Amino acid sequence: MKTRHHALSLAFLGLACLALAFVAAGFAMPAAAQNKVKSETLRTPKQNSAPAEIVRDFSRLPDAVRKKREEILAAASSGDLAKVAAIVNADQTTISFGGDIDASEFWKKTFPDSDGAEVLATLIEALEMPFVHMDKGNAQEMFVWPYFHAMPLDKLTPAQRVELFRLVTAYDFREMQKFGSYNFFRAGISPDGRWQFFVAGD
Repeated sequence: MKTRHHALSLAFLGLACLALAFVAAGFAMPAAAQNKVKSETLRTPKQNSAPAEIVRDFSRLPDAVRKKREEILAAASSGDLAKVAAIVNADQTTISFGGDIDASEFWKKTFPDSDGAEVLATLIEALEMPFVHMDKGNAQEMFVWPYFHAMPLDKLTPAQRVELFRLVTAYDFREMQKFGSYNFFRAGISPDGRWQFFVAGD
């Protein structure tokens, strides 16, 4: 039997293709609702940059960010894709590098065995992990989960690797090492409380 992490790994490999297919199939959202997130927001930190502080105390989040995180967690914990999709629509959250698409339909297609529920479990796991506060004081300032997004993989401690394996498989980890950085699901919320992205891939 496939484990949930194995299924996630397979789904991860097909995300880009699915995104393009959805755009071609007409699932793109109206131009007025297109995401305004700059590509720099989603960039992976340089491996030789100063290590970001890993924050485990959620009370250190600004009120707007804390409330948004709690709102997302409550919606995801309900098991109702539509509730999470409603937040995506309201915040114009980037969920794919392939363009603007309907969140519920995209996740159902990406995780057909669970009708999309697996992505909600992954979202919860990510947001319950420690975070990093990136690009403080500039236009790209962001609170990002999980902290692996800002960590060189070769610098992870044994305990941090255990945390990473809550999200990914050993195969995923080897592929990330080849790629050069963590590239599984990550979520970002800006200081104003807007959910900016929840993506996997490059």
